Amino acid sequence: MDAERYEKYRLKKEEEFESICKRCGECCGALDDPCRNLVRLDDGAYFCRDYANRFGPQMTVSGNTFTCVPIREHISKSTLRQNCAYRGSKDLTHVSDEKRRDL
Repeated sequence: MDAERYEKYRLKKEEEFESICKRCGECCGALDDPCRNLVRLDDGAYFCRDYANRFGPQMTVSGNTFTCVPIREHISKSTLRQNCAYRGSKDLTHVSDEKRRDL
């Protein structure tokens, strides 16, 4: 597979993986001490105000520091929050059958 095709493939897979997220904000502390970059929309969904730079040292609204890591790290260590859409998704079980066929 050439580099350009691989990059397209990688971006498609990343987009599919990101689509599992329900924007609940739990992984960013929405239910306890949220990240200072976590923003709640009127519809109840959350997003990161600095998504492109989210990984690494961050601070909560109360001043506690933490390290933001890729959700895949939480999946591999089984440290997902209780209601996270990725819970049980190591094999992408939350992706529809139609999407799974396309993987």
